[in-house]
Amino acid sequence: MKFVDHAKAYVCAGRGGNGCISFRRKRLQPKGGPDGGDGGRGGNVVFVSDKQMVSLLDLSHRSRLNAEDGQQGKKNKQSGKDGQDLIVRVPVGTLVIDATTGDVFQDLNKENKRLLAVRGGRGGRGNAKFATPSDRSPRRAEGGEKGEERWLRFELKLRADVGLIGLPNAGKSTLISKISSAKPRIADYPFTTTSPNLGVVRYEDFKSFVVADLPSLIQNAHQGRGLGTGFLKHVERTVLLVHVLDVTRLPNRGLFQDYETIMRELEAFNTGLREKPQIVAINKIDRLESPNLLNETERRFADIGIRSFPVSALTEQGVSSLVDEMVRQLEKPKSIVPERIQ
Repeated sequence: MKFVDHAKAYVCAGRGGNGCISFRRKRLQPKGGPDGGDGGRGGNVVFVSDKQMVSLLDLSHRSRLNAEDGQQGKKNKQSGKDGQDLIVRVPVGTLVIDATTGDVFQDLNKENKRLLAVRGGRGGRGNAKFATPSDRSPRRAEGGEKGEERWLRFELKLRADVGLIGLPNAGKSTLISKISSAKPRIADYPFTTTSPNLGVVRYEDFKSFVVADLPSLIQNAHQGRGLGTGFLKHVERTVLLVHVLDVTRLPNRGLFQDYETIMRELEAFNTGLREKPQIVAINKIDRLESPNLLNETERRFADIGIRSFPVSALTEQGVSSLVDEMVRQLEKPKSIVPERIQ
């Protein structure tokens, strides 16, 4: 299924039904009083977060969302039927934004969270409501009110416990395929991953966490280059960041530079990202020619307080130790790490 993380739609609540003008006409009451009923309320448009949904694909094909209009009032003081609410399900982590002002209406960041986006119009009163001692046969009724309407934007920010980040061709897709049930597209060329892949990593008895293989970063991504900010926004909600670095870049000392490139892009997008817990996976050690270079690199990361783990996603060497560290980081008290996905 195609992954879509943004959409835009014109959202319209239903119009209220008109009030009814009617008079009782029965056998023994040929000139009865007014009995026109009220119009029904227009339907609302409500957005509900659903953890079963993973993309805004459905919304991207619906440029207009209309709730049902209320029905007109009827004789015998019968009110018209209310318009049916339009319930729109979106993935957990969807931001609903006013497209005109840019204001965020709500962050649907938990399961079954609801947002009443636009309210249906009130139904008009029937002529029975206008009867007075001085006017016992009113021949007027109210029209139904127009429902609210506005342009809305939708942005999806994935919620994952662990985010795998790195430059193109670092081996993130292979790594997530080894530690979880995810089956990403894997090839030996940059930008194989053009949309996030989610996987569930299970450990111990009945415990698990969600890991995301996020699309590759390039320099100046925060300015829109490559996959740009479309990737960076998905990093914001992860609890732990795992830098996946390609050890074959060690001979020209490029591995540590790769880490610094990624950090600059994260900070340029959101300065708070530096505060997230982070570890480093030095990948592709099955292709390493000089172990001494690896030891030096590990010391450099230790000097800046970052734990690094030599791994081979291909042969799974060192992968279990990396997963153990992920678990250790995620199980720290909530006062130390952000709230995990429940």
